[in-house]
Amino acid sequence: MPTISMFDGIVICFYFYDERYELPHIHAKYQGQEASFSITDGEILSGAIPMAKTRLVQAWIEIHRESLLADWDLAVNGQAPFPIDPLR
Repeated sequence: MPTISMFDGIVICFYFYDERYELPHIHAKYQGQEASFSITDGEILSGAIPMAKTRLVQAWIEIHRESLLADWDLAVNGQAPFPIDPLR
């Protein structure tokens, strides 16, 4: 489970070979809570983190969508994704 970014106490990662969802997604962890987000539209697929943190993750996805999709392709092929800049 490589970590690709961290900001505002949120850890963003991919799971290698995550078969729960076929669509591109990331996992966001915050203080023991976790949520999966679609890369294509930022919607929550499962789990929950506080709403303010959810909005930050969705904004980050919007800004970095192209890089996230490139990293998704690497991750599903068993390759290490590249780090992505945090939300500033």
